[in-house]
Amino acid sequence: MEKNNQNQSEAELGEMFLNPLLESGPDPYICKHFDGNYYFTATTRTHIALRKSATITGISTAERKIIWVPPAEGPYSKNIWAPEIHYIHNKWFIYFTANDGGGDDTRRIYVLENSSENPLEGEWNFIGAVNTELPGLDGTVLQHHNQLYFLYAGYGYFPDYGSALYIAKMKNPWTLEGENILLSAPTAEWEKQGGMAINEGPIFLKRNGKLFLIYSASATWSDDYCLGMLSVNESDDVMDPAAWVKYTEPVFAKDIKNRVFSPGHNSFTQSPDGTEDWIVYHAFSFSEAEGDHRNGKLRNPRIQKFHWNQDGTPNFGIPLPAYTPIKKPSGE
Repeated sequence: MEKNNQNQSEAELGEMFLNPLLESGPDPYICKHFDGNYYFTATTRTHIALRKSATITGISTAERKIIWVPPAEGPYSKNIWAPEIHYIHNKWFIYFTANDGGGDDTRRIYVLENSSENPLEGEWNFIGAVNTELPGLDGTVLQHHNQLYFLYAGYGYFPDYGSALYIAKMKNPWTLEGENILLSAPTAEWEKQGGMAINEGPIFLKRNGKLFLIYSASATWSDDYCLGMLSVNESDDVMDPAAWVKYTEPVFAKDIKNRVFSPGHNSFTQSPDGTEDWIVYHAFSFSEAEGDHRNGKLRNPRIQKFHWNQDGTPNFGIPLPAYTPIKKPSGE
């Protein structure tokens, strides 16, 4: 009987995983491709690396390949942040933030391109900067109704210093055309914690006839860094700010009891069998009060399953504690 219990315990353990996926990996982005693989990127500050895995939790042990290193000097040589990998028009693109080591006014979003079927192979070519009207960061692409849209966090929103979310149509995967339109500015108190008014890290989620725009709010070093949300009907004009509904409270925030602080800068993916939705985000397991800006310790990437409310909106729940067994995504 004892041996049977042991075997059952080992089987159950094999179905579980622990957050975080990695000890370091701010701004995590996971792309589930039709080849059945997951591709993962995160901020490293000094280069861009890519991981490939047949499962989400397998990212923890997946091969990591450095696919691009910036020049030693120049406008995109420093502070390599928030890379995102997208598959557009049968090619791979990575959008990332960089600057020359100076202030926010030198920060821009740049593009790499790779025509290989496997993004860990072939050559990643540097295309250049996206022609945004404002300096900014955290660029992402929305493919919607046969049109490409670019969303980013642009600097220069006043009266509060910080960033706001702008959208523009794309002529091609690296060129914007027309006006950059303001969709969301940090006007609520929960968007202004940590000394700056911030809306950043935009990401899209489509479901139930709606398009959801989830973003990070407040300063990333604050315990109160969190996720906010806007929504619009899929049939509406996404370039019309009046069509979007902005939620008045965070949709995902710190949980002191679970010791999860600063949860934010997320992406979304699905389980291997496509039956479950998962949020991917970074967080700390300790408060900013427990050290001088956490003594330089890094945010780490975590995943958890989320559900849908009866009204068709996503319900992300509360962030689960780290190093606690969680059932693996369905199909792993």
